[in-house]
Amino acid sequence: MNEEIKEKAEYCLNCKTKPCQTGCPLENDIPLFIKLLKEEKYQEAYDVLCKTTVLQPICGRICPHQSQCQGSCTRRFKGNSVSIGDLEAYVGDIAINNDFPIYKFTEEKKNKKIAIVGGGPAGISTAAMLVRNGYDVVIYEKYRKLGGILRHGIPAFRLSEEVVDKTINKILELGIEVEYEKELGKNITLEELEQKYDAVYLSFGANISSKMGIEGEEKEGVYGGNELLEYNNHPDYTGKNVAVIGGGNVAMDVSRTVKRRGAKEVTVIYRRAEEQMPSEKKEIADAKKEGVKFLFQNNIVRIIGDNSVKQIECVKTELIKKEGESRLSPVNIENSNYLMDMDYVIMAVGAKADEKIVTKLGLELTNRGYIKIDENYMTSKRGVFAGGDLGGIRSTVAWASRSGRKAAEAIMKFLG
Repeated sequence: MNEEIKEKAEYCLNCKTKPCQTGCPLENDIPLFIKLLKEEKYQEAYDVLCKTTVLQPICGRICPHQSQCQGSCTRRFKGNSVSIGDLEAYVGDIAINNDFPIYKFTEEKKNKKIAIVGGGPAGISTAAMLVRNGYDVVIYEKYRKLGGILRHGIPAFRLSEEVVDKTINKILELGIEVEYEKELGKNITLEELEQKYDAVYLSFGANISSKMGIEGEEKEGVYGGNELLEYNNHPDYTGKNVAVIGGGNVAMDVSRTVKRRGAKEVTVIYRRAEEQMPSEKKEIADAKKEGVKFLFQNNIVRIIGDNSVKQIECVKTELIKKEGESRLSPVNIENSNYLMDMDYVIMAVGAKADEKIVTKLGLELTNRGYIKIDENYMTSKRGVFAGGDLGGIRSTVAWASRSGRKAAEAIMKFLG
């Protein structure tokens, strides 16, 4: 163990109350795995994490730790939190480098087969949990590689393809079958899967950028942040002024990507205050370091230009407490409008499922366009389950992975 990791591990108090575990969406037993790491019992530390997650090298690198496990760490009251993410990634990397297997909960085969549509964090986690419990699983993936948002949404400067490949390959060693280049509604149908499998789990994500419904949004030069990150099909930003609308992780990722691609000036416009931004503080700080500018308590109301973007009209906002709402709401200030010269506008104000696919499934939807699921992750069709972004689960990798694990438990209960 190198000295830096050793120092970070020794900093943990191994609290009996385990507040960090409560703050982790996956409920990882953090004090126990760190205790074993201190003792250089690497296999045992990895096995502890494997009880609840199979994405250690990934979650350790890209989870919003300060708002999850590290944000609940006892150490934060009198200094800095324990660097839980770094320690988790370290254990995950050791497991890969030393070929530690992900252990199975049973070797008994259940003779039940489940189809999983979508190989992102939720789908992969569901598949792993089911196979480890003796079920046969086939993942249907529209791309040539698994990963979903890990590969087609998070920039390489935050998460390398090598780490994704190695993590997924270790999971596939469990015996998961994959059908690549299979997309629901194009070359497979839900009806076909229902006939062939004992259960179906839908986790193909919700990565269509939401729109604001403002004038000029249809103009050339207005893009969705989710699509830019997924398909990596960017215009030439060299010497251009770019506005990114939103305050979440997609806004941070796309703004940093655009800046790195040579944009003259990138401005993130967010209608609330900085402390209300849903993005991780570290991501905001990193964006600032790289030269991204921020306009807080400002809102875009119009995009101006003949066919392409020339200017945007913004308005300042004030934050007020509305009845029945727990947090302050942004309200446009009258006569505070102003114009900004802009070449491109990127919308990063949320995402939804692809309506073209979802509406053809014959499943009940929520009023926000997500697939409606009950407390057992089952849709309106018996035996068809859904989770991750598609079911409106909180959109971080850890929450998606948790939903996958919980869905696997629900599927096993249904089949049991």
